[in-house]
Amino acid sequence: MRPLFHSPVHDEAVGEDRVPERGLLTVPDEVWTVAVRRAEVIGPLTAAGTAGEEAVDAAAAQLGVSRRQVYVLLRRWREGRGVVSDLIPGRSSGGRGGQRLAAEVEEVIREVLRKHYLTRQRKTTAAVHREVTRVCRAHGLPVPSRGAIVRRIAGLDPRAEKTAREGADAARALESAGGQVPPITGVLEQVQIDHTVVDLIVVDERHRLPVGRPYVTAGIDVFSRCIVGLVITLEAPSALSVGLCLAHMVTDKRAWLERLGVEVPWPMAGKPGELYLDNAAEFKSEALRRGCEEHGITLRYRPPGRPHYGGIVERVIGTLMEMVHELPGTTFSNPAQRGSYDSEARAVLTVAELEKWLALAVASYHGQVHGTTGQTPQARWAAGIEHGTPTTVANETAFLVDFLPVIRRTLSRTGFVIDHVRYFSDALKPWIARRDRLDRFVIRRDPRDISRIWVLAPDGASYLPVPYRTLSHPAVSVWEHRAAVQRLREQGRAQVDEEMLFRMVEQMRTLTNTAASTTRKARRDAERRSRTGGAPPAEPAAAPPPDDIPPEGASRGRAADAGPAAPFEVIEQW
Repeated sequence: MRPLFHSPVHDEAVGEDRVPERGLLTVPDEVWTVAVRRAEVIGPLTAAGTAGEEAVDAAAAQLGVSRRQVYVLLRRWREGRGVVSDLIPGRSSGGRGGQRLAAEVEEVIREVLRKHYLTRQRKTTAAVHREVTRVCRAHGLPVPSRGAIVRRIAGLDPRAEKTAREGADAARALESAGGQVPPITGVLEQVQIDHTVVDLIVVDERHRLPVGRPYVTAGIDVFSRCIVGLVITLEAPSALSVGLCLAHMVTDKRAWLERLGVEVPWPMAGKPGELYLDNAAEFKSEALRRGCEEHGITLRYRPPGRPHYGGIVERVIGTLMEMVHELPGTTFSNPAQRGSYDSEARAVLTVAELEKWLALAVASYHGQVHGTTGQTPQARWAAGIEHGTPTTVANETAFLVDFLPVIRRTLSRTGFVIDHVRYFSDALKPWIARRDRLDRFVIRRDPRDISRIWVLAPDGASYLPVPYRTLSHPAVSVWEHRAAVQRLREQGRAQVDEEMLFRMVEQMRTLTNTAASTTRKARRDAERRSRTGGAPPAEPAAAPPPDDIPPEGASRGRAADAGPAAPFEVIEQW
């Protein structure tokens, strides 16, 4: 997909560009866990329609709160956006039922639960309360009630609790029945995401010469077998690939199809209930975890040794690859199938053209009868949404920001420094004046284009786009940036400064453009740059602050040393 954050950044438009932040990274983990647990109970109760007394009483028992509090949570969910942050507990005013325990007492409870409750000995709630009482008295702390302990136990993750107390085998029943994949009964109830390298050599836009094989990330709705999200990149799969696929999944695809110039129906869009990923470390980032929790998406990983959990998405991707084998430049599935076929010599499609072809192929796939369901995916999707329209997202940028990698930095007089690059905006000035009283800022950065970052305001209300401090620097991807730093290290540069870094980027780009007609890696680098960090630099809206305030009279001396100023060749008439 084309770079999302590539337009010029103007400080006067900062207010319009802000993206709201609703607590994904600003609330403590224990508070966020309570909100997630509340959403698991309140969400289905709201979806069921009018909540009767029995259902409300059952929800109150599950959450360890009063019936009145359940009605309050129902109202907040209905009046909000239907996401986890709607149910984040507020700061207690000291009223009955609030979270009034001191932080030291909460820490004692967490530690006792970890050592005495979440063990195979399976101690009772009464025994846990006695131990909490003993520790609190020993440290001179107020003793919490037994009800407070019950509420904290109710807020634990049921699967983690079962695993700690009874073992993995006992907890498996919460995930599936008899070791089988849980049955799926509705559209977007479960979506499986997987990546694969495409069985095709693509060419660059400029010289039409081979650059290698791209990667595809696909999201499959298990119920209908529809492809609900698709991303093509030249980068190896990562958590960002999942975020991009999710952003493509939850938004209306008509605008994207129009940009591609493709006139086909692709109505499948909406938030998934569960998301299944490969059990890889790079897919367990803080941004991905909290982003999924914020939007009510259960994030699950395929258990080791159970490949059938991801079998559906693998089969659908296999179907797509069989269609790709009909294209010129295909590598087939293995060398034996390829035989003497020269894939590079026959390659003709660019990444953009492959993306367009895949959109057409997906539309064709949706119209074919599926061997397992006995229906076309499109017909099964249409039947599934008769019971309710899936929830979609209007602002793709705001949604994707929730899934971008997280960085934390302190604010200096000249802005932020991230990986030798400085960022500044006039909107930071009010915070600079009181930066000594502020904690580290939460920052998100799109690896495809690091020419601007998204900074979370100290009040946690919104993200602010902040561009390069030196706006004349070109937009680059994080991969191009790392390559330039590595090249400088190889040259023996112990210290890397910003100007040196971007000079190396320009040298590498010049070298790549010169060698593009002969070297495949150089062509691939150039193609990656054009699809990720190739955005034009933004025009400056205001002069950045100086690095240091010069002593009195210093600027006058420097001006004198510089000699007389050269006259302008042309003076524009107004």
